Amino acid sequence: MIFRKIIRKEIPAKIIFEDDQCIAFHDISPQAPTHFLVIPKKHISQISVAEDDDESLLGHLMIVGKKCAAHLGLKNYYRMVVNEGSDGGQSVYHVHLHLSMF
Repeated sequence: MIFRKIIRKEIPAKIIFEDDQCIAFHDISPQAPTHFLVIPKKHISQISVAEDDDESLLGHLMIVGKKCAAHLGLKNYYRMVVNEGSDGGQSVYHVHLHLSMF
């Protein structure tokens, strides 16, 4: 899985932020002029299978996304999206938060 390889530094990524819980990096196939992802280091395939114990981690992704957006100059005008399932647009089955600015 591509995200596991990015987390383990087996493939390159333009990393914006990393801590012990998550990593944020520029999307390799951006859909907007600014488009980056925030992913948990813990594998969670979809939001629908997240456990109650994942609540803090999932909230942390949003706070990291907000801070990365500010760092990149996206103060109050960006999209923050999580796609769920193939019909919801999910193509990589590892929870990830998209942040983009059009």
